Amino acid sequence: MNVILILLLYVIIVNIVGFAEMGIDKRRAKRGAFRIPEANLFLSAVIGGSIGCIAGMYAFRHKTKHKSFVFGMPAILIVQLAAILYLLLAAPVQFTLM
Repeated sequence: MNVILILLLYVIIVNIVGFAEMGIDKRRAKRGAFRIPEANLFLSAVIGGSIGCIAGMYAFRHKTKHKSFVFGMPAILIVQLAAILYLLLAAPVQFTLM
């Protein structure tokens, strides 16, 4: 299997997980049930699910009043995008699609 395809599938899956975690945590918050720790929500973003976490934050209106999430999640995304740009443009590694 192509490495690019595997990475793409990974990013899609981890973003779906991040989105779902925000929805699950919001539902648990409304019910007063055991919550997903904030560290786990940030971990989902750090391992590649930042877009899904940000989308989930605003889709479910969850954690949007917490400055650590409002500024932290986009900051994680910016760092990830910078790392990808560095790998694609400045790193001495050659990527091929075939």
